[in-house]
Amino acid sequence: MSRTVLITGATGTVSTALLKALTDADVDLRALVREESKANGLRQQGIEVFVGDLDDARSLPQAFEGVQDAWVLTPNGPRAPEHNMNAVWAARQAGVERIVRLSVVGAAHDAPNRSGRLHALSDRETERCGMRWTILRPHWFIQNLLNEAGDIAATGTFSLNMASARIGMIDVRDIAECAARVLLDDPDRHHGQTYTLTGPRSLTFDEVAAELSLALDRSVTYLPVSDDAKRKTLLGYGVPKWTVDMLEEYAQAYVSGWGDFTTGTVADILGRPPRDIVDFVRDHAAAFTSTDDN
Repeated sequence: MSRTVLITGATGTVSTALLKALTDADVDLRALVREESKANGLRQQGIEVFVGDLDDARSLPQAFEGVQDAWVLTPNGPRAPEHNMNAVWAARQAGVERIVRLSVVGAAHDAPNRSGRLHALSDRETERCGMRWTILRPHWFIQNLLNEAGDIAATGTFSLNMASARIGMIDVRDIAECAARVLLDDPDRHHGQTYTLTGPRSLTFDEVAAELSLALDRSVTYLPVSDDAKRKTLLGYGVPKWTVDMLEEYAQAYVSGWGDFTTGTVADILGRPPRDIVDFVRDHAAAFTSTDDN
C-alpha cells in the first residue's frame, strides 16, 4: 500500500523540486498551500491539495489526516519556531509516522545569525517529537544566483555583500533528491539523523563569475558591495526588514569564513556526487542571457 506524503511549503523552491523528484514514485502526494489560487497547477499534476497555513494551527488537521510522512518546511521569519510547532502538533495528533524537516546550514543555539538560532529551536522540538524524524541542513542555495540573473543578463555584473567569502553552495535539486530518497526509504533507515548537505566544492563569487563567463561565452564580473549598499537595494525591492537583517547576518558570517566547508553527505545519500556550479550554469544558461542575445 502506498504511503501518503504531505509536502508543506509546496510552491516554494525546494518543495517544488521535491514534488518533481517524487513524481514517478510509488507514493500518494499531498500538498499544503496557503492560497487556493496556488492549488490549480498542483491539482493538474494529480496532486491532492489542501489549503492551510502553518501560521494558523486550526487550518492544519485535515491536511495531516491519513498522512504517513510529512515534509516540514517553515519560511524564514521570527515566528518560524511557532510554525514548526503547529506542523509537529498537527502531525502528532494525526498519527503521522515520520517528519523530514528542512532546517538551515549551521543551525545551533550559538549560530551567528537569528535564522540559525530559530531553526535550532525547531530542530530540537523535532528531535523530541515522538515520531521518526530526519533533519536536512543545506548550505547556501546555488539557485540564489537566479536573483542576480537580470543584472547579469543586462550588464554582465552582479553585486553581493559577500566580499571574498568561500561557500560550499549546493544545487536545490540535490537537496530535493536527498529529501526524496529519505522519504522513499524505510522510515527507520534515516531516523534520528541530521544531514548537512553541501555542493562538491567551496567557491568564491569570483569563481562563480568565471564559471558563468565560460558557460555564457561572455564576461561576467562579481562586484562586492558593502552591507549598507546591499541593504538599500533589497529594501528598495520591498524585501521585509527582518529578511534583510537575516541576509546581512548570513553575509557577515560567510565573510568570516563560516561557510567554507563541504561534506560528502549528498554522495552518501544519493550514490553520486552533488551537482557542481558548472552543471547549474549549463542548465540555467538561458536565465542569465539577455533578450538581445536571443
